[in-house]
Amino acid sequence: MRYTSVYVQRLKKLYTVLILAADAVHPISAMNYPIPSSPQEIVELRQKPVNEELIAAAIAGVVQIARSQGRTLDELTAEVLADDSLLDRNARRWLSDIVAQAWRTLP
Repeated sequence: MRYTSVYVQRLKKLYTVLILAADAVHPISAMNYPIPSSPQEIVELRQKPVNEELIAAAIAGVVQIARSQGRTLDELTAEVLADDSLLDRNARRWLSDIVAQAWRTLP
């Protein structure tokens, strides 16, 4: 398993928490989360309240870390799409599409 795989799994877990807590999520606050640039910063996101902005920061961080490791978009989306007990197939496909969009959008 590549180093980024751990962060893809954490991203899936964050996504799962967001879906499970959807009724309790408040609108995005004025607080801005910086895009994580290291694995340690992604781990630190676990200490923050889960909302859409946090998920976006986590996705952007995973994309940037994967790029810094020389990974391709195909490799990253394959990890997101990999079967696991965290997300069903439709949720993995949706998350994969979001990751791909972030890959193409981020500088």
